Amino acid sequence: MASSNGRKATEIFQGQAILYRCMFAFLDSMCLKSIIELGIPDIIHKHGQPITLSELVSILNVPPARVGHVQSLMRYLAHHGFFERLRIHLEKESYALTAASELLVKSSELCLTPMVEKVLDPTLSASFHQMKKWVYEEDLSVFDISLGCSLWDFLNKNPSYNELFNEAMTRDSQVSNLALRDCKLVFEGLESIVDVGGGTGATAKMISEAFPDLKCVVLDRPRVVENLSGNNNLTYVAGDMFKTIPKADAVLLKWILHDWADKDCRKILENCKEAISSNNGKRGKIIVIDMVINEKQDEQKITELKLLWDVSMACAFNGKERNEEEWNKLFMEAGLQDYKISPLTGYLSLIEIYP
Repeated sequence: MASSNGRKATEIFQGQAILYRCMFAFLDSMCLKSIIELGIPDIIHKHGQPITLSELVSILNVPPARVGHVQSLMRYLAHHGFFERLRIHLEKESYALTAASELLVKSSELCLTPMVEKVLDPTLSASFHQMKKWVYEEDLSVFDISLGCSLWDFLNKNPSYNELFNEAMTRDSQVSNLALRDCKLVFEGLESIVDVGGGTGATAKMISEAFPDLKCVVLDRPRVVENLSGNNNLTYVAGDMFKTIPKADAVLLKWILHDWADKDCRKILENCKEAISSNNGKRGKIIVIDMVINEKQDEQKITELKLLWDVSMACAFNGKERNEEEWNKLFMEAGLQDYKISPLTGYLSLIEIYP
């Protein structure tokens, strides 16, 4: 049987399934948020072994009428890899943590709960309801439209949000630094490095500890670094990457360029080039840690994550994630001659760029 538009009924049903899956995708985030607020990953962690449904709802003090609903929540998140469903004590349902939900245990040094709280904050996430208007506003982000200012200005005006943002970035750095520790060759031979937009210095601290003779400088907004103190080979400098960057053998841009449009990235890269080129005549380099979209080679879930992040950066900052061709064009336009891309994590790459 065909419809009036000529499509078979099976095609229409498949299309409907795709539509409804996307329509309900917001519940992915809300389910994730709910288990954090309920403390379920922490409960299972403290339990020390897989927890049965009856044990879980007892600890949560869930009303009997809601037990089945909690089961639905856990079953859905288990389907998405947040819990492992097991059978113990002859019960039908019990749950263990997975690699994903272990990242939500608050006592873990790799806890990413602040990142989830930042992204799903009601005030910030509500801004994405302005996407239709954003499409027609050439220079405005969804935050400009919804909050009346850029996200950076909003953070400066609201210390609690600024603290959450910095904590989220710090926690994310602690996870990605696991991979960066295995890239020591990237930093060998350097005498100085500037971490541009390095926040509270999570990455710079790791580098400074691994290379005690390497002088590390964190450059960020005054509000971010004003109360921070360094050590023998780590210092904090308040400044603006669009104006000037301290001289060094290398400049690190970790998750910076995807926040900005090409014209802004060119300015940042030109300032980076100036910083490494004027350092006593040494041939320095720029180290970029960011995504490289590769739809042909990446796994589907990794591609989906990168494309989602691309939409997020476009809406939030008028920025973008880039494929290798786009990165190459950007580097050449900034007067940089050569680069090398190396995989870093499941979705991040390390790019070494030379003038």
